[in-house]
Amino acid sequence: MDQATQNLTEHSRENAFVHPDARRGRGTVTNRAGRYERQRLTNADDGWDNLDKEPEVLRTQVLRDTTRGILSRNQSPDIPFDRSINPYRGCEHGCVYCFARPTHAFLGLSAGLDFETKIFVKPDAANLLETELRKPNYRPQVIAMGTNTDPYQPLEKERKITRSILEVLARFKHPVSILTKSNLVTRDLDILGPMAEQGLAKVSLSITTLDHRLARSMEPRASTPGRRLDAIKKLKAAGVPTGVMFAPAIPGLNDQEMEAVLEAAVDAGVDEGGYVVLRLPLEVKDLFQEWLAENTPHRAGRIMALIRSMNDGRDYHPAWGSRQVGRGPYADALSKRFSLAARRLRLNASARGLTTTKFRVPTDKRGCQLTLF
Repeated sequence: MDQATQNLTEHSRENAFVHPDARRGRGTVTNRAGRYERQRLTNADDGWDNLDKEPEVLRTQVLRDTTRGILSRNQSPDIPFDRSINPYRGCEHGCVYCFARPTHAFLGLSAGLDFETKIFVKPDAANLLETELRKPNYRPQVIAMGTNTDPYQPLEKERKITRSILEVLARFKHPVSILTKSNLVTRDLDILGPMAEQGLAKVSLSITTLDHRLARSMEPRASTPGRRLDAIKKLKAAGVPTGVMFAPAIPGLNDQEMEAVLEAAVDAGVDEGGYVVLRLPLEVKDLFQEWLAENTPHRAGRIMALIRSMNDGRDYHPAWGSRQVGRGPYADALSKRFSLAARRLRLNASARGLTTTKFRVPTDKRGCQLTLF
């Protein structure tokens, strides 16, 4: 074991205060305190055999988000949309690499296991959206969903908040772009299909690997790779423009699968594709290294060395323009590989945009257009 891997393993052991049996089916190893917290908690033997008790399974807790606004705006020059909707805060999929994890620190919670077990739902999302779209000064642009947390995570099956949002967008004839790791998106084909016919909807599936074991470890509660490919087939059959995102590309771990993932997605029917390299902002860098030390200790040092080679020697470089594709020779090689594969597979050859010209404000809540006579 090289020194870098040994350091990672020791780092993981020092912070692995959540029993493996308790976190079965979860992504991260620890539940370290958020960056704004002054106190750090860890298990300790108090002399009463408290550490010998059977660990309780970590259950998902559903909490109400009382936000008064539903549209998130951004002005980032390297992001192709200026507004998005996140029906949920936190994500039960538990993807260990998720760059959205640090947002839980703003709630006084951990970016680790709290992020995937304490999920905030926005039950008023549809009403808040309708209020926003009815404002006289509102100007339509494509709304992105799935840019932070997955709109089709397991809770959506019961809560149907994403579906209620799509119903509003359909009534207003407002364009929407969806990114997800879940085949649950096919449940809403009755909405997405007619919207797509009008140039108002498109869906991309994020596929990180075709290896079921790796997928189960990295993204434990997301749909399996096979079910995501099946979702692409159903979306395509329903006439919904469909794409694939190979994201994140993790050097030394899954990047060798880039071409295979793109080929499988094209066989399933995608027209568009893209990739994003791994991003490790704030707490994510420690959480990801803990996961590496536990799950791939023989490769942990090598993987982190490659990641740093793409980030000017750092775990993460947040510079616009390069944060999603990396820098240096390894990043350049990934870019060339994607370009060659996309050209060979004719990905993005006939990409279709969404239209904003059909947007209208319904005259009543049900969307029925009243007439003068």
